[in-house]
Amino acid sequence: MRVAITGISGRFGRLLAQRLHRRHTVVGIDRRPYHEKPADVTLHQIDIRRQRCEEIFRAGGFDAVVHLNVMHDPRASSEDHHTFNIRGTTRVMDYCVRYKIPKLVMLSSANVYGPRAENPQFLTEDAPLMGGTRFGEIRDLIALDMCGQSFFWKHPDVKTVILRPVHIVGAVRNAPSNYLRLKRIPRLAGFDPMIQIIHETDVAEAIGAALAPDVRGVFNVAGCDAVPLSTLQRMTGHEVLDFPHFLAEAALERLWRLRLTSFPAPELDHLKYVCMVDDAPFRAASGFRPTHDIDATMAHLRLTAAADLR
Repeated sequence: MRVAITGISGRFGRLLAQRLHRRHTVVGIDRRPYHEKPADVTLHQIDIRRQRCEEIFRAGGFDAVVHLNVMHDPRASSEDHHTFNIRGTTRVMDYCVRYKIPKLVMLSSANVYGPRAENPQFLTEDAPLMGGTRFGEIRDLIALDMCGQSFFWKHPDVKTVILRPVHIVGAVRNAPSNYLRLKRIPRLAGFDPMIQIIHETDVAEAIGAALAPDVRGVFNVAGCDAVPLSTLQRMTGHEVLDFPHFLAEAALERLWRLRLTSFPAPELDHLKYVCMVDDAPFRAASGFRPTHDIDATMAHLRLTAAADLR
C-alpha cells in the first residue's frame, strides 16, 4: 500500500511510520521537521491548509490516508483550533474524494463522550458526545469527530474509520501522561473512578489494524483492563496528595490563569467520574488486541518520565 500520514512528525505519526514503513510505502505530510526519519519514508514539510498541498494528493496515488494532523493545545485560541483542525481536515477529506483515495483513518478520542456522573459503566459508539459540556477546549475535537461521521455517510465509496482511543499513556505529551508523571499527584478526596488507559504503541497498532480493507465505521479503542484511579496513582511510585474537590477546582482555575499549570480545571472531572468504553466492535471488525497490560504500560510511562529527568 501507499499510505499518506498527515502529522507524521508528531508522536503517533512517528510510531505509525515505524510500524508501517517496512511493509508499505509511507509518505508523510507535516509542517514540522521529522528528526531521525527512516530513509525510505518521504516527508513533505508543508502545512495541510496550504493550497499547494493538493499536488501531493494528486500525484500520490495513495491507497489510504491516516489523518493525525490535529492540534490539541488547550492554550491555543478557538480560532487557531478551528482553522487548523476543521479546515485542515476538510481539505484532506476533499482530496480523498477528488483523487479517489479508497481509505481514510482518523484519530479521535474517547474523551468526546466526557466523564459524567450519569455515565453507564461502558459507553458504546452511539453514546452522545457530551465532552464539550464542561470542557470547551474539546468542542473542536467533537466537531472533528462529527465531521468525520458526516463524511462517512456522504461518501460511502471512501472506507472511513474513526478511532476513539481511551487515555493514551507513554512519551506523548497529553493530560493523562503528564498527570501520572507528576512528582506529587493530586487526588480528589472521596473519588476513585475506574479508568482505562492504552499504551501509545498499541494506539499505533490499532491504526494499522484499521487500514485493513474491510474495516470501516466508528470504533472505541481500549487497551489495558480497567483499574481504579488509585491503582494507577500507586503504580507511579509518587506521592499522592488529597484535596477537597471544591477547593481543587478554584485553585486550578487560578493556576491556569497564571500559567502555572498545563491542566485546565475541567480536566478534574476525569478524577471524579467514569468515562469507560466498550471496544468489542473494533476487536471483532479488525482483530486488534492490545499487547501491553497495565504493568507494562505503567512501566513504559515510568521509563519515559525518567528519560525526561535525564
